[in-house]
Amino acid sequence: MIEPGKKAPAFSLDSAGGRVSLADYAGKWLVLYFYPKDLTPGCTTEAMAFRDAKKKLASRNAAVVGVSRDPVALHEKFAAKCELDFPLLSDPEGKTIRAYGAWGEKVLYGKRSEGILRSTVIIDPAGKVARVFPKVKVAGHADAVLEALDELNG
Repeated sequence: MIEPGKKAPAFSLDSAGGRVSLADYAGKWLVLYFYPKDLTPGCTTEAMAFRDAKKKLASRNAAVVGVSRDPVALHEKFAAKCELDFPLLSDPEGKTIRAYGAWGEKVLYGKRSEGILRSTVIIDPAGKVARVFPKVKVAGHADAVLEALDELNG
């Protein structure tokens, strides 16, 4: 995973609403979360929790953006089904995912594979990594991010 205090790696990725880059969030806190797959139970729960926390995030001058390898067309279906009102970015080659350290070995039911590691990075208004959540458990994660933002804004 990327380390706090480092400059956040720049990115520019496609979303249903067009191209989105790190520079678009200059002057704001950015909650950049990496998730394995659209329309799956854990990813749906996580996305809906961030959707439900959007007003609280906005009150902290923060925005949320999700990133996976899924194509934009699938992101559109996911966003429509779950009424998501924040960008879902498509990183089909996984370059941004790897740059943030969100790719690696996973074990599910004893089977080892490589893939996206569910993780979240909070980037400060100056573009530096402020906090990293390397192995996210979906339940309560949005609340943990809000608490971290409160600590960071302290």
